[in-house]
Formats: sequence, C-alpha cells, structure tokens
Amino acid sequence: MSSNDRSMLVELDLPIRTYDIDFAGIVSNIVYVRWLEDLRLTMLEQHYRALPDLLLTGIAPILTNTEINYQRQLTIHDRAIGRMWIEELGTLRCILAAEVVTDGHSAAQAKQTVLFINLTTRRPVKIPQDFLSNTQ
Repeated sequence: MSSNDRSMLVELDLPIRTYDIDFAGIVSNIVYVRWLEDLRLTMLEQHYRALPDLLLTGIAPILTNTEINYQRQLTIHDRAIGRMWIEELGTLRCILAAEVVTDGHSAAQAKQTVLFINLTTRRPVKIPQDFLSNTQ
C-alpha cells in the first residue's frame, strides 16, 4: 500500500488542557502518546469496530513500537489537530502514520507498528480479513 493512500484516515481536534502542560509551559511528550491512542481508537471505531465489539472476537491489535519526532512546541494557546492513517499493511503487522499540526505547521510526526493477537493465546495472528477489506 502506498503511503500517499492514507487508508483509514481519521482526524481529531486535540484540545490542550492545563494538565497537558509541563513545568516549561509546553505540552508534555507523554500527551502525544495519549493522543495517538485516541486517534487509533477513533480509526477502529470509524473504519472497523468499536473496541468492546472487537474484544468480543477474541482478536485485538497491540502496539509493538512507537516513534515520535517532535518538531514544534505546543502551548495551551495552540489549536492542535491530529491525523492518523495506515501507511503500510502486511500479513501480520501494519504501520500507522500520524501527524499533529497547528496553524498549518507540523508539531509532531509519529509511526506506530501494530500487531494483531489472539487474546487467549497472546500469540500473533494474521490481520483479520474483515479489517483488510476496510482498507481498500
């Protein structure tokens, strides 16, 4: 899958709260990890299944890697927007790409590797076919 496809693209407003700010007055790095979680859950809900329904299947996506490149500091005065999409799709894993932007400028770029597992055995499984069909 080409990275220009932006399959399963989602976009969210990311409000910056007082508890998101660190001692220097900028958004703490850990907040970006929470925003990525919000984006992944939104992607699942909009393009596949809500998490409670997905868990009933006995198969769930887990993260195996997260990379974030911080490019611009955000403060409580900024309006942040997050976007996430599937960048690469394999048999067992997919790579999600994400960006956080403010005023048309990139604040952060991220990638996350996702693996589907059987919740009983905790072993990897192929990406479910009904998930794959939603990426086309």
